Amino acid sequence: MRSASRSPTVPDRMRRDHINELERAIDRLPMQTRTAMLDGIRANPIIVGAYTDDKGGICPMLAAHRNGGRTTLLAFARSWDRFADTRRVRSASRRELAVLERLLTSSLDQDNELTDLGAAIAAHKDLTARRMARRRPPAPEQISAARLTPGRVRGLRPRRADADAERALAHLDQHVLALTP
Repeated sequence: MRSASRSPTVPDRMRRDHINELERAIDRLPMQTRTAMLDGIRANPIIVGAYTDDKGGICPMLAAHRNGGRTTLLAFARSWDRFADTRRVRSASRRELAVLERLLTSSLDQDNELTDLGAAIAAHKDLTARRMARRRPPAPEQISAARLTPGRVRGLRPRRADADAERALAHLDQHVLALTP
């Protein structure tokens, strides 16, 4: 009697390795090719073991090519045939097509998430830059006399020397002189 937590058999591990290999090959395809392949496998009879057959079936790469994905990646074709474990030309099974469709969809979703993350980072940087541009030293009228102790006056000086800064310093000097006995 086998235990419930048995380790996968060699064929199970090989099958998983072939799926991982196919997934890596799909991830290396350009996004446009993956989108075209997804459309192509949904609209055409798909085969394994050859580029085309005499019944009108085509491989996923040709389906992508016919839908605008003009890329050739031999690694994909090899991993597709290894995944299907075929030695002859035949139609792809429903399971094989479902796995391929799921892997393509998953890969496209990951790219969309990365694109959304990039847009979020860009928006954050833009917002930070706008906040920094709005941030200015307080106008002299906003400085209260209670804050003008001798130790803090140095910290109130503007960092840039321009006309506004000179006016602010002159106004600050007037406040300091008015408060000193």
